[in-house]
Amino acid sequence: MGRGTPVVRLLRATVVPATLVVLVTLAGVVLGRVYAGSLLTMLVAGAAVGSVLVSVVTRRLPSWLVAPVSVLAMLGWTAVCLRVAAADAQVPGGFVEVAGDAARNAIPRLLTAMIPVEATPDTILLPVVAAWLAGLAGAEVALRAGRVLLGYLPPVLLHVGAVYVVGPNAEPAIGATVAFVVTAALGLAVSSRPADGDPADGLAPAVRSGVRARLAVASAAGTTVVVALAALLGPAVAALVDTRPVDPRRYVQPPQVETLDENPLIRISGWALNPEQELFQVATDSPGDPGLTEPPEGAATGSARERIRLAVLSDYDGVTWRVGATYRNAGRILPAVEPAPYATVETVRQEITVGDLSGRLLPAVPTPREVSGARVAYDPGTGTLIRPEGLAPGLRYTVTSARERPDANLLATANTPAGDAVARVLHVPDGAPEQLRRLATQLAEENGAPYARAAAIEQWLAEHYRLVADAPSGHAYPNLAFFLFGPRNGGGQRGTSEQFAASFAVLGRLAGLPTRVVVGFAAPGSGPVRAADAYAWPEVLFDGLGWVAFDPLPRPDEEPRPVEEDFRPQPEDPPPSEQPEPTLEPTASPPAQAAPAGPADSGGVPTPVLVGGTGGGLLLVVVALLATLAGLRRAQTRARLHRGDPGHRIAGAWRELTDTLRLAGRSVAADLSATEVATVAREALTEASLHDATATEGDRPTSTVAHRAVDDLAMLINQVGFAPGMATAEQAGVAADAAITYRATLRAARSRWRRLLWSVHPGPLRWPR
Repeated sequence: MGRGTPVVRLLRATVVPATLVVLVTLAGVVLGRVYAGSLLTMLVAGAAVGSVLVSVVTRRLPSWLVAPVSVLAMLGWTAVCLRVAAADAQVPGGFVEVAGDAARNAIPRLLTAMIPVEATPDTILLPVVAAWLAGLAGAEVALRAGRVLLGYLPPVLLHVGAVYVVGPNAEPAIGATVAFVVTAALGLAVSSRPADGDPADGLAPAVRSGVRARLAVASAAGTTVVVALAALLGPAVAALVDTRPVDPRRYVQPPQVETLDENPLIRISGWALNPEQELFQVATDSPGDPGLTEPPEGAATGSARERIRLAVLSDYDGVTWRVGATYRNAGRILPAVEPAPYATVETVRQEITVGDLSGRLLPAVPTPREVSGARVAYDPGTGTLIRPEGLAPGLRYTVTSARERPDANLLATANTPAGDAVARVLHVPDGAPEQLRRLATQLAEENGAPYARAAAIEQWLAEHYRLVADAPSGHAYPNLAFFLFGPRNGGGQRGTSEQFAASFAVLGRLAGLPTRVVVGFAAPGSGPVRAADAYAWPEVLFDGLGWVAFDPLPRPDEEPRPVEEDFRPQPEDPPPSEQPEPTLEPTASPPAQAAPAGPADSGGVPTPVLVGGTGGGLLLVVVALLATLAGLRRAQTRARLHRGDPGHRIAGAWRELTDTLRLAGRSVAADLSATEVATVAREALTEASLHDATATEGDRPTSTVAHRAVDDLAMLINQVGFAPGMATAEQAGVAADAAITYRATLRAARSRWRRLLWSVHPGPLRWPR
């Protein structure tokens, strides 16, 4: 043995375990980028040290004993981690209850948790166990079997898994990955030195030469394979650098709610009929803000009334208002939302104890920032909270909120936003009654500024309608039309806050205002919140001020004025002064003239009249047929784009695109992928623009928009195909707009005659799907 042998053995005994610890810990660093704080990284590092240390200490034991000993140690460390995480996150419940819940829900909650993920027992359990098992497997292979390179495989898989779980939710893990590669290379370099010198020493010269030759050939062959793989795979790997990684969270169903939680607006009428039912108790630390100038009729009175929000409803399809939220499991600290620039933010802390309130929605003052005492899921888009397990009597939680007060002095001159960012809260579904449109137009014409329009709608509803507790629930178009224009003696012009808020929101959108409906409570600062305190109110979004609440409810001491006094619909027939002069008909037939001498007249219809009548009848039949085809085509398009769940509507938009291609003479095979069909669609646009003699420079942006619409639609249909059930109503709207844009652009490049024929072509009605 050479003099360096003890040093080499010491390096081999310490460097490889240390390398494995660092590699496993780096996987925790990668995953910790989507966690709040550094607790997860420290727990994973502890698992790395513990697993490798157990393997080092038990090297002299039989191999079949190492795994049970290491698993027992892993259970002990996991129990410590669960206790630490539960104490840090203030998770209620005993250890057995918390551990059981974490074991049942570790994977779904990790993949549905809101980012940044709080280190709670259920979100740290899987990373800690995976880190321990990776350290155990790597140490056993590298130390006991002596296969150092193969022993790096478990940490590599753990690192790759961490990168995949993070997905696009954090910046690229370049630093941690480079450190991983450098650490692994150093570990290999040190451990590759033989402990007893050259293995060929002591052999016969001829044998020693043969051994060294084989080693040289093997090294050259290995180097060649590595270089070849790098040359073949390098470009493909480099091309992935700028590619947005896949988010595995899209394949996991987030917490869902029932119909009553998706549309709590329908609960208003039920609560109004049981006004004394105690829904929950509230205790507010900070002084309450009078949320209403007057509480709803029948609500509990008090010096300070606080608007406590239950749900925000942004989506309306002409039948139902819905929350339309995507809930993500959240820890105590919720993601911060930037407040409006011209709003004052106040911190409100409330302790709420649930009574008879059912469902999953959690009441809170907007906008919640921290929740303790209950495990929650949160939708940042609407600010709505739920408890996935559902509410139960006696549940107590504390919520800290950032309440915004807009600057009232700026409202009169404030504008409202427009564009794709607010399309969801500006959308007016098809089928709005003409009377609603006419009323919205009347109020908008008389008030130009956005705030003036909103105030006019608020005043109109407060002055003309009666708030009652026994009105039936309903806020579809027919319900709103009956509420606004129905006869007073027949039950019209009266309703609960459900109809007032829904009418304001629909009239506001028809007048160009971004609106939404909020369901909540006008609660005292502290004390019981009863069913009588429940009501709905509308909100309007203003630039720089955020969402501003309006109160269209009538004052209790005011008698509503009949709608007919201020709203006079346009008569169906023109006034008598505009009636056309009547055509005078003779009162008696003129005397018969004597027929000239000649052949006897048969008394039949003259031939010119017969021919003209027949031709006119055929023309009417053709016109009726064309009108019927056009109507069926429009009905088919509406059914495809606006009916069914979002996935069906996206698929319908895709069928609209493929039918458009067939009408343009560019049929696509059924076995083509969405990307290939999109290529054909773009080629059709390019060809149409080249052959369109009327195309000008001003037409090119339209073609560019159509190209982008094709790409958006292809992406959405791929999403529906590979992740069914994950599409949203907003994405379905984007798909519908894309299909309409593409059809209009391709159709505009045709001649006027071909455009007319295109509208009545019966092909899309009979083509197989």
